[in-house]
Amino acid sequence: MPNRLAHETSPYLLQHADNPVDWRPWSGEAFDEARKRNVPVLLSIGYSSCHWCHVMAHESFEDQETAEYLNAHYVSVKVDREERPDVDAVYMEAVQAATGQGGWPMTVFLTPDAEPFYFGTYFPPAPRQGMPSFRQVLQGVHQAWDERRDEVTEVAGKIVRDLAGREISYGDAQTPGEEELAQALLGLTREYDPQRGGFGGAPKFPPSMVLEFLLRHHARTGAEGALQMASDTCERMARGGIYDQLGGGFARYSVDRDWVVPHFEKMLYDNALLCRVYAHLWRATGSELARRVALETADFMVRELRTNEGGFASALDADSDDGTGKHVEGAYYVWTPEQLRDVLGEQDAESAAQHFGVTEEGTFEEGASVLQLPVRDGFVDAGKVASIRERLLAARSERPAPGRDDKVVAAWNGLAIAALAETGAYFDRPDLVEAAVAAADLLVRLHLDEQARLTRTSKDGHAGANAGVLEDYADVAEGFLALASVTGEGVWLEFAGFLLDHVLARFTDPESGAMFDTAADAERLIRRPQDPTDNAAPSGWTAAAGALLSYAAHTGSEPHRTAAERALGVVKALGPRVPRFIGWGLAVAEAVLDGPREVAVVGPSLGDEGTRVLHRTALLGTAPGAVVAVGVPESEEFPLLSDRPLVGGEPAAYVCRNFTCDAPTTEVERLRAVLSD
Repeated sequence: MPNRLAHETSPYLLQHADNPVDWRPWSGEAFDEARKRNVPVLLSIGYSSCHWCHVMAHESFEDQETAEYLNAHYVSVKVDREERPDVDAVYMEAVQAATGQGGWPMTVFLTPDAEPFYFGTYFPPAPRQGMPSFRQVLQGVHQAWDERRDEVTEVAGKIVRDLAGREISYGDAQTPGEEELAQALLGLTREYDPQRGGFGGAPKFPPSMVLEFLLRHHARTGAEGALQMASDTCERMARGGIYDQLGGGFARYSVDRDWVVPHFEKMLYDNALLCRVYAHLWRATGSELARRVALETADFMVRELRTNEGGFASALDADSDDGTGKHVEGAYYVWTPEQLRDVLGEQDAESAAQHFGVTEEGTFEEGASVLQLPVRDGFVDAGKVASIRERLLAARSERPAPGRDDKVVAAWNGLAIAALAETGAYFDRPDLVEAAVAAADLLVRLHLDEQARLTRTSKDGHAGANAGVLEDYADVAEGFLALASVTGEGVWLEFAGFLLDHVLARFTDPESGAMFDTAADAERLIRRPQDPTDNAAPSGWTAAAGALLSYAAHTGSEPHRTAAERALGVVKALGPRVPRFIGWGLAVAEAVLDGPREVAVVGPSLGDEGTRVLHRTALLGTAPGAVVAVGVPESEEFPLLSDRPLVGGEPAAYVCRNFTCDAPTTEVERLRAVLSD
């Protein structure tokens, strides 16, 4: 019989709806029940494409005896971290402070007042490698709750007090300058892996936001080392197993330093960010590899993550049926030489094996290989490669596909909108721009209420119950601003302004300029979460700074510019020390130092050929954070178009920064030169 999760919209919660555990969603009623029964709360946090979440569910939460013990001695609460990043952030901070590490599934024991007192991640069904079994943990916590209640509540109170003392107050009016950005670049150089690309050791994650900083730093300063690190890292990832060599798109991370074996789940946010990075790399260098990867990643998102309503689903699972009924990580993606022969025949299979690095020994498990491009110049001609890829992709499509988390997350869709809009504009792919517009329409129609407040998630055309957090407002605003620049439709600038007004009013400390992840009027947790550091995606704090800066450049709004600069005080403090974890903040700081530049393109109509060429040239400019407005003279949709007439009756471009404007130009080459100066 289904439990209380049966009526939720989260795919992750619905995966547990048939567990014998009497799960409840996060709610006041759950904690009221714990007080009434005088029992602790088991809080379990994960997400639908999390491999070890599935493992623990199968081993423990589907086990009848374990469920009966849980139901008798606990109130059990299940949370989708992607729906409630605020809940996840608060308790992850406690887990990391107590244990020095964190991850999912996250297992936290709470008092009925939601105060944590014992922590962990995955627990096995039997003792293993020094870890207690989950049943042993349950029994130990229950015994402590019954016999040492005072000690438990004292520990919980101390943890909450410690968390309360961690409020960040770095926000101030001082933005990072040349010195801090140079120190950040030096710090990245020290951590860079020159043999393999990327930063640090295994596991190795795509450093999307750091790559954006490096590209912007090169554009502003000409530093060849910054461009080299970005280019080499992008090439290594694109040739590695972390990139899907058949279907496009990136996996979450590589388990090794060489980008060979990925953790196979594919996340929308990774692919949106990396699509944009590769498009920007092509813009800077003309790299054919960067062009191909940007377009293939965009096509992957549209083909495999787009929902019926026009938004983009959150993720594809790492696991899938291996053909025997057993769910195995990577089963959908890996190949053996025998499987190549079955699809391609002997001769083409040999060519494919050499081209994609498939060996008899394998690079993965049980003799299977993850496809790579291990050599720069394969002996197979381009036509044969295309034919082999097409045939392998068709054969792969017959395999049982990984599960898809169909919920639409506002923030991640904002990132996808920006990536698809820009990629479509750069490569003359109007279908990609149309996909971005459709996703933006969905967010406005379903996620945005009459007061321009965002709902974080939706599924199957139904809005969820959870309020948007700072990253939702910031990333959706970023997507709308990119869409405004690409389409010339000022309504997207207007919607971005509505969202950013909420950022100023509800998420920003008026005294310090620091930002919080939740609104001032949001549900009260044991701590108001606040984290300026980038994780898998830009932090809400730095994403908001970037969107505020762009909006100010479009509109001339001093309050938005001031708020962006004050927010970047945290980057001044952290950038030189931990540049890998505040890359987007560093990228925004590059835009501040460059202006950012404001480009107004005017023409007799958006469909005019001369206007279109100037507009595309403006979009292809590499000046960090430059904003572009396009329209007819005196259009009321974009403030930048005010007092900007045609020149001699011809389309013209106006470029300004720091209250100084160049003479307008009608010449494409002149505009290109101005934007690369």
